[in-house]
Amino acid sequence: MEVKDVVAVVMGGASGLGEATVRTIVENGGKVIIADQNAEKGQKLAAELKGSVLFYQVDVTSEQQITQMLEGSVRHFGYINGLINCAGIVIAEKVLGKETTHDLGSFQKVVEVNLIGTFNMIRLVSERMKDHEANSEGERGVIINTASIAAFEGQIGQAAYSASKGGVVSMTLPISRELARYGIRVMTIAPGLFETPMFDLLPESAKDALGKKTPFPNRLGQPKEYGKLALNILENSMLNGEVIRLDGAIRLQPK
Repeated sequence: MEVKDVVAVVMGGASGLGEATVRTIVENGGKVIIADQNAEKGQKLAAELKGSVLFYQVDVTSEQQITQMLEGSVRHFGYINGLINCAGIVIAEKVLGKETTHDLGSFQKVVEVNLIGTFNMIRLVSERMKDHEANSEGERGVIINTASIAAFEGQIGQAAYSASKGGVVSMTLPISRELARYGIRVMTIAPGLFETPMFDLLPESAKDALGKKTPFPNRLGQPKEYGKLALNILENSMLNGEVIRLDGAIRLQPK
């Protein structure tokens, strides 16, 4: 897929990995629908990038909000042929804590946003993609999900987060097989330790210490590096049904 022809929804596109992806696509000539709950950041980014983007304040788990966004986006741009799922939340909670057990509601919330929200976006966007005119290779769309290396070696306190991201990993191949008949590719990126808003509350010394755990490069990942990989996936038609670790060869320890 040529990036100049891309019209992509970036869920969680107002900050972090999503924002970097929005900027990368626009810089290379594509169009983006920024979908995020943070109206202040989303509107600011949309104002900066002007005619190349639209912003919608949406909840990833709301079918009604997403449907309204997609209908408005298709009216404006004519079609949607890309989806990058970057929205996500994380908690740190032990199954058996010192005073109580893991809160069931918080577990459900993480799974609802990270896993069910991702699936919700896939099903609703792919419904629009399948009717888009195919390119010379028969390709109609590309879906990129965001998992985490915690899906493979989750740490203590990450039961909910690892379960949600493990679900994203596990559904990548079956969904790619199902959507292949429509010319829609499905990929997942599993980032390692990246400098995103999830690390905002940590002091610089703590960030440096975490970064040094990465074999090479010996630092935290930068969101623009995620954006570069997303761009390559959009462009490379042979990338399909796979999960790519973007982690500098780090393997998480138990804690």
